[in-house]
Amino acid sequence: MKVLITGGAGFVGDRLARTLLARGTLGGRRIEQLLLTDQYAPRADLLADPRVQARTGPLLDQCQALRGERLDGVFHLASAVSGECELDFDLGLRSNLDSTRALLDALRADVGAGAAPARLVFSSSVAVFGPDAAVPMPAIVTDTTLPTPQTSYGTHKLVCEHLVSDYTRKGYVDGRSARLMTVTVRPGKPNGAASSFFSGIIREPLAGVEAICPVAPTVSHPVSSPQRTVEGLIAVFEASREAYGGRTALNLPGLNVTVQQMLDALEAVAGPAVRARVRFERDERIAGIVANWPSGARADRAAALGLHPEADYANIIRQYIADCRQAGATDALKGMTP
Repeated sequence: MKVLITGGAGFVGDRLARTLLARGTLGGRRIEQLLLTDQYAPRADLLADPRVQARTGPLLDQCQALRGERLDGVFHLASAVSGECELDFDLGLRSNLDSTRALLDALRADVGAGAAPARLVFSSSVAVFGPDAAVPMPAIVTDTTLPTPQTSYGTHKLVCEHLVSDYTRKGYVDGRSARLMTVTVRPGKPNGAASSFFSGIIREPLAGVEAICPVAPTVSHPVSSPQRTVEGLIAVFEASREAYGGRTALNLPGLNVTVQQMLDALEAVAGPAVRARVRFERDERIAGIVANWPSGARADRAAALGLHPEADYANIIRQYIADCRQAGATDALKGMTP
């Protein structure tokens, strides 16, 4: 089968690609070609796999060329992130709404003449939820909580969920939308996401660098490890339509945790000297965005698919440390006591 990952050179996309290549199959079928699209080229060792083909550049520019590819599976991860969308409204529209519509139309063009519609998993976000004067947001959002996003990014994700649902209703794709919780710990440098600090307050101290937390320690939010996120995306792809249940989006599992609990876990895993590298300095823009996000989530439909969150945040930190050591990323852990 031929599988496309948009955003395939990004953190989650790269990890998903490597997981699929290691498995060799998806939904019981052998993966013969893995097509990765992104603004940047994938890492060289990933490109060395003969099953991998990469195309670089904005997704919106590539969608016309995707017509006729006869894709069997698609993981649509490419997106401008929350902070970027708030700062550049047009960028968000192009990168999120316009690109998704163009991708769906490219897949639609391939349906017919006996060809089955491609199965597509769209990576939505917990950011579709937010407080509204008419619809108060519960402390714990569920699969059936009415989404009322309070950011452009969350609005884009919700609109795309409905597009995927309608193209599925029409038989143009076999689409499913999975709402990702905030993924942490992300390696590398901070990105433009408002949620970037959720990784930064762990990643930077472990590397021996001071980290600034822009929100109060009492802030609570659902988070997920990279491993559980990738497992969730694959499980949603492989689920039957009956097991997935309807066409509406489902929540992927998340661990509901406060910033203080994250820092307590950091101290428990890496020691007080590492924890001491985090200081609080409120950023009104970031804090204002985060204040409109859910403080917790539940994922009943995902649980029915056998998906569950990490048991505690210390496990997520240990996963990050193990990943860094396996990759030989010694600088990422130079702040830890040997």
